[in-house]
Amino acid sequence: MKEKKENTEIKKKLGPYDDKPIAIPESIDMENHIIATYWIQADKAWDMAVLGQVMAIEQTTGTWVPVPGETPEIRAGHVAKVIGVYEAPYYEYAVPADVTERQYILQIAFPAANVEDQLPMMLTTVIGNISMVPNFKLLDLRIPKATLEHYNGPKFGTEGWWKVLGLKKERPLLNNMIKPCSGYPLEVGAKLFREAALGGCDVIKDDELIANMCYNDAVKRVKEYMKIEKEVFEETGEHTLYTVNVTDRLPRMFDLAHRCIDAGANALMVNYLAVGPEAMRALADDNSINVPILAHMDFAGAYYMSPNQGVASPIILGKFSRLCGADAIVLPFSMGGKAMYIHDRFMNTVRNLTYPMGNLKPTMPMPSGGITPANVADIVNAVGKDIMIGSGGGIHAHPQGPKAGARALRQAIDAAVKGIKLEEYAKEHEELGIAMGVWGKKTDFKI
Repeated sequence: MKEKKENTEIKKKLGPYDDKPIAIPESIDMENHIIATYWIQADKAWDMAVLGQVMAIEQTTGTWVPVPGETPEIRAGHVAKVIGVYEAPYYEYAVPADVTERQYILQIAFPAANVEDQLPMMLTTVIGNISMVPNFKLLDLRIPKATLEHYNGPKFGTEGWWKVLGLKKERPLLNNMIKPCSGYPLEVGAKLFREAALGGCDVIKDDELIANMCYNDAVKRVKEYMKIEKEVFEETGEHTLYTVNVTDRLPRMFDLAHRCIDAGANALMVNYLAVGPEAMRALADDNSINVPILAHMDFAGAYYMSPNQGVASPIILGKFSRLCGADAIVLPFSMGGKAMYIHDRFMNTVRNLTYPMGNLKPTMPMPSGGITPANVADIVNAVGKDIMIGSGGGIHAHPQGPKAGARALRQAIDAAVKGIKLEEYAKEHEELGIAMGVWGKKTDFKI
């Protein structure tokens, strides 16, 4: 009798719906929950509200069978709740006989207490085991302000790049990745660095395919490139940031980053998804690393490329890179070039990087992938000046060499900012004119 009385008191205390894995949006505290939005396609016979509850329990307090420890109190504090099941088309009176599968937008609210300040736990919670549900994709996450407050985000952010370079924010920045991607000795890299810097590249980065290698030591690169940076500054009056790739096995990456900083590195780069977002977050949160950090997007396609599975790109490339402290991130360019990316996905990712998000500074977008002067105006018109434009082959493959290639890109940037047609500007700028002769049309490598 005593046991029954205690259970009744628990239910009265909790309320009749508090321990249920389903709710309406108005019945939960949005500021204590992470709201995940999914797309799912399933057999017409499935009741998606029921399946959603199964997933909500699986990802929080329970498993495939009832267990004694999953008490009403535990559920009330930690179970996820289905708060929206929206079918498209939204059948009301009957499902047509010829329909075999139905598509839904599903929203589940996860208690923020289950995640706290951990990105690995956020991923595990919202798309862990259920990532293996077929035809199921995470589209978006609404992260409450209380959770955002756990994250420091970018240390420098968009504004910081201009500040470190000593520039006014009057134009987009130009980034060059040294090509070839890998396999070259330090002497070759130093020559290409000097040429690109003399041509006007604001930032020069390692390709993601070269880090600290036996054939080309990262610390030695930093020492040589920083020496060249000073010489170029004395000649041109313009500084150059070198984002040395410190991607490495853990914890060795952190030691490498500190050795590069001690050697004079004025910026860093990391393949943040390959090493894990929290590894990059640790670099960004390290007070002894007081330089901007560029995140590279490699491995992102494994998360988002399938239209029917995985995690949408605006989360992986946008929200998560910003949460883990990227001051800038390389993005696939959506308006030409070799990257395969739908433009509205690109713009959604840019918004996640730059629009207000708690107290986090914005992360600078860096579109890249087959960009030549012919692409610049489209980038500026779509995104504005608060951007870093990345070009590798479009600089190094210029007929007159990397110095001229960089100048051509800078001239294209100036034309775009001034609102002058590229063809007109090219008439009075030799490097741009030659580049237009090679890449007069926007490159398009899409298959």
